[in-house]
Amino acid sequence: MKTILKLVSLVGLVLTVLPALLVMVGSIRWETHALLMFVGMVVWFSSAPFWMKTME
Repeated sequence: MKTILKLVSLVGLVLTVLPALLVMVGSIRWETHALLMFVGMVVWFSSAPFWMKTME
């Protein structure tokens, strides 16, 4: 289960980094960039807390 959550989290991180690079080179429009980054943020914040260790 942790492995699946880590993969989902990785997809979320890729969706927050890759669109910025694609906008920089002119491959995608700003609106698409914003949507992909929003989806990536939601995916990351909804999956990462379940596999990351707590800081106590």
